[in-house]
Amino acid sequence: MLLVDDVLTSGATTEACARLLLAAGAAGVEVLAAARVPDPRLEEAMLTRD
Repeated sequence: MLLVDDVLTSGATTEACARLLLAAGAAGVEVLAAARVPDPRLEEAMLTRD
């Protein structure tokens, strides 16, 4: 099953949809997103690295 999202932000909605698809019998779920909003936690971690 291919789940297509225009913009992936936190991923919560995509994860919920994937769980429902799997519960309904999908053998697997792949996600394709046109864009992803950067996770601010990862950006902060990159800025604090030496």
